[in-house]
Amino acid sequence: MIIRWTYAFIDRPAARFAEACAFWTAATGTGLSEFRGGDDEFVTLLPEGTDPHLKVQGVREGDGGAHIDLCTEDVRELTALARRLGADLVADHGDWAVLRSPAGQSFCAVPWHGETVRPPVVSGSRLDQVCLDIPPSRYDAERAFWAGLTGWRQQAGSRLEFTVLLPPAGFPVRLLLQRLDGERPASAHLDLACAGISAVRVRHEELGAVLVGEGAHWAVMRDPAGGTYCLTGRDPETGGLPGGSGQGAVAG
Repeated sequence: MIIRWTYAFIDRPAARFAEACAFWTAATGTGLSEFRGGDDEFVTLLPEGTDPHLKVQGVREGDGGAHIDLCTEDVRELTALARRLGADLVADHGDWAVLRSPAGQSFCAVPWHGETVRPPVVSGSRLDQVCLDIPPSRYDAERAFWAGLTGWRQQAGSRLEFTVLLPPAGFPVRLLLQRLDGERPASAHLDLACAGISAVRVRHEELGAVLVGEGAHWAVMRDPAGGTYCLTGRDPETGGLPGGSGQGAVAG
């Protein structure tokens, strides 16, 4: 089994789906595909001249968040592996499946449609990371689960609470596992690698986002649909920290 591509899913309340689509197409320089699903709740963000790696979903319950789609040539095999490693099957849609990791993180196993070319950096940033926020009691088991499922290389992050899972070169989305500082439910958010956080922050604020908080190398933002995400001080081409490191640094 080989994971061939990755998508980051932007999950936002259905009532604010249009706001999410408007913001994220502007922020990433993309357009919208046709809407899909029984309630037109799914859409892909389409870059020009390359393959997509971002999708938006309108969720009926909760505040949304983020999740990762793992694209494979054999959804059944990937699903079976995930379940052997401790995941729960949430929904089997035949050619794709919704699963939940041992700590409760949702993700999907979906067919690979030949995507190979990741989109370019847009206005100094690239959305390239799904950060899984994991309670301390579940962190080691969750790290082992995701490493076993993906087969990606583990690398220590810039801080003790981070582990980066690095996919093969050319993949558009990687995983960052963050150990939370207290016991609370697992969640996930999106990270953008930014050549200059301040400049990207100004642009996003002009598009309707607001600043929530700041750290040493990141800014926590809230988009117009109410979802939080992070602007991080990493090279948007490589995903690494300045100086050539592949490590990541984000806020929780």
